[in-house]
Amino acid sequence: MTTYRLLSLILGAAFAVTGTLFLLFPDAPIAFFNSLSSSFGMPQSPVNGWDFYVILAVGYMYVVTILAFSMCRHPENRELPRLLVHAKLASSALSLGLFLLQAHYLIYMVNGIVDGLIGITVLIMYRRMGTR
Repeated sequence: MTTYRLLSLILGAAFAVTGTLFLLFPDAPIAFFNSLSSSFGMPQSPVNGWDFYVILAVGYMYVVTILAFSMCRHPENRELPRLLVHAKLASSALSLGLFLLQAHYLIYMVNGIVDGLIGITVLIMYRRMGTR
């Protein structure tokens, strides 16, 4: 349970920082990955951070932040990690789907991998806790 709570705390802090960065510097994540894209032979994604996406991105990061911190505070609640797994695996699948079907943007691929790894990690912790 200690590892689970620590992981939940770390994830909550990471999601809170990410959401805050999306809100304060909405162009920065795309600009950062665009700066790396040519090194991987990938096209640059359009940069237009102050758009509707910032509402959705910050709202999503708020929800996953609350889920992760709630998991830390209430490790006995079996629904919280399930919800976080769904959120992260859905984000991963959408990112990888857009990467494959729309454009090979580095930011799509990285988000697909990172959110997939977070989702799988939380799923493993969830299953190790004896939940079904």
